[in-house]
Amino acid sequence: SSRLYENVAGIKGMFLANKMTDSVVKTYITYNRGRDWRLLQAPTADLRGNSIRCELPYCSLHLHLHVSANPYTSGNIESKDSAPGIIVASGSIGAELTTSNVSMFITSDAGNTWRQIFDEEYSVLYLDQGGALVAIRHTPLPIRHLWMSFDEGREWNKYSFTMSPLFVDGLLGEPGEETLIMTIFGHVSHRSEWQLVKIDFRSIFNRRCTEGDYQTWHLHNRGEPCIMGVKRIYRKLKPIARCVMGKTYSVTMTSAPCDCTEADFECDYGYDRRSDGKCTPAFWFLPSSMSRSCTTGTTFINSTGYRKVVSNNCTAGVIAEYTARRQHCPTQAPKGLHLVTSEGKLTATLGTNVTFLVFLEEGDGARTSIMVDFGDGHALTYSNVSSIENGVKHVYKAVGIYRVTATGENRLGSESVVLYLHVTCQLEYIHLSAPFVAVKSKEVNLTAVLWPSQVGTVTYIWWFGNNTEPIITLEGSVACTFSREGVNTVTVQVSAGNAILQDRKAIAVHEYFRSHLLAFSSNLDDHNPDVAEWRLDVSRVIKNSMVKATGVTPERLLVSVLPGLPTAAEFFLLPDKELTEGKPDKNTAHLDQLTEIILSALNQNLVQFTLRPGVQVTVYAAHLSAAPLVDMSENHSGSAMLMLLSVVVLGLAIFVVYKFKRKIPGLNVYAQMQNEKEQEMIQSPVSPTESTLVSPNTPRELVTSPELMDTELNTRPIGE
Repeated sequence: SSRLYENVAGIKGMFLANKMTDSVVKTYITYNRGRDWRLLQAPTADLRGNSIRCELPYCSLHLHLHVSANPYTSGNIESKDSAPGIIVASGSIGAELTTSNVSMFITSDAGNTWRQIFDEEYSVLYLDQGGALVAIRHTPLPIRHLWMSFDEGREWNKYSFTMSPLFVDGLLGEPGEETLIMTIFGHVSHRSEWQLVKIDFRSIFNRRCTEGDYQTWHLHNRGEPCIMGVKRIYRKLKPIARCVMGKTYSVTMTSAPCDCTEADFECDYGYDRRSDGKCTPAFWFLPSSMSRSCTTGTTFINSTGYRKVVSNNCTAGVIAEYTARRQHCPTQAPKGLHLVTSEGKLTATLGTNVTFLVFLEEGDGARTSIMVDFGDGHALTYSNVSSIENGVKHVYKAVGIYRVTATGENRLGSESVVLYLHVTCQLEYIHLSAPFVAVKSKEVNLTAVLWPSQVGTVTYIWWFGNNTEPIITLEGSVACTFSREGVNTVTVQVSAGNAILQDRKAIAVHEYFRSHLLAFSSNLDDHNPDVAEWRLDVSRVIKNSMVKATGVTPERLLVSVLPGLPTAAEFFLLPDKELTEGKPDKNTAHLDQLTEIILSALNQNLVQFTLRPGVQVTVYAAHLSAAPLVDMSENHSGSAMLMLLSVVVLGLAIFVVYKFKRKIPGLNVYAQMQNEKEQEMIQSPVSPTESTLVSPNTPRELVTSPELMDTELNTRPIGE
């Protein structure tokens, strides 16, 4: 597996790391746990003694920091606790780390100088606690030789370990750092079994090491002997000695503490190192904020911007200058007051707990009182900031936008902060209140009725007919005019919080018409389920009865049963374009005559229908009309609003609408209904205030379009 850093064994605080800068990877080394990093100095000569020209920082040595996934093979870099200062790794020389031209390199002085030992990749095994190194070439070809060095990789001797070449799969040293026995395993051919070759190197050595075979080695960083605040001196084998150190050898080390210097300290939390090496506060950090939990008269530990590198053991020197100092808590007015909700949002749901958090950047928090005004007539005061560490909870009981204020105050001054909180509730359904029939080119008022009526900040999006661009308002009413006769659709979408609901209505537009309210004998109310499909079917029956009783042309008559109880309806008499084209006065007079004929038939109880066997319903002309009779003369009102908003609101507030259609036994019209219509009723929500336009001979879209049947209403009954 690959990784970006390597902890060098045997030397505390020393790491190698690969860092990508400007899309290239370079290798860096540190001797103080990452406080300072530098590039590796490349060897001055190659294997053949040719000079290598590689100047920092444009050219350096870069290493592959890979560990092996196979426990029987070595990785690309090796170091041992028993051989401090010796590192063997594969890498390349140049401006960046590459996977081509890979060679093997070694350092015996902990990374200060490096030597090239092979120009191909090799697996290296430490023997006799680093007193000997064994290398085997990485190759898919069979081999029979290995290389061995007794002087930390300066010279390598070639040895044959088998008579016939072997495909090497791995090598393994015996347990223990002092081992002189290794095992090579592989296969003679791809079809053969594994072959194990055990090599005992003890015969190469003819004596054990004595004290004269050792020398002292001073750990240093380019001549600086103090590493992690300590001077370390190791005992290691002389390169010319060929002897066995054995189990009795131990890496004896003497150490002495160093005086602290600036290099032994790193930047403290909240501080960044500048180009001149000084630690200064980061742009987001306020050093004075560290004293906000202070109480006047006590002390706190104030950082100097520095802290000693972890595990650094330096003493004396400048340690007092860079160590955090204990200081008296300052006396100051509150500064940097912050007010947020616990979730960091500016919205809240009606009736739920809202938690407010108050923070103070600077000031004597223990002696600063906090007053929180929730903006709804309620406020709380706390003696100090620390008493509300877990936040302040409040429940809003009404929808709206609230100005929440927090004020911190002590004897030296005060500061306030404001938060505007939007309290909302879920929008359940909407209803578009619109007239059934409108006058061409006359202004019509449309209103979106919400349930519940107060849900918070609401945006209304109005779509008219086939217009590609909507009209967006913050009010629930809009005025519009229709310049095209026929059926015009209006869609309103209401956006509240994360919810968007819509309702759609179809409006029949004509140049002039007549209308009048209808009433019924009281027995009809006993069988009225108040659902849209029932009203649609009864409207058809009433229409047929009126046509038979009066002889009015079916194309000119519309009937609509209104929502709610007691049952009411309205008929609309439309002009005949073919008979009176271009003669509005003659047409209006003709409309008045037909209206009188219809009203006369109604007053004589000529319009009746059978609801069920034994239940005969009579249709009357009501005394009040939902809208005035409309024509183009100056003596009549031009208003085209045919359905009163009060009727809609009354229907919303009082009557319970059933979700599912109830089939009324005996009603003649239901005997002819198709199964498809039954399915449509089950799947379609029903508005408590929907409208229907009914005319058997009207163009089909006027009767069967989803807009007119309210099948797209996103609503539910009030009674639920």
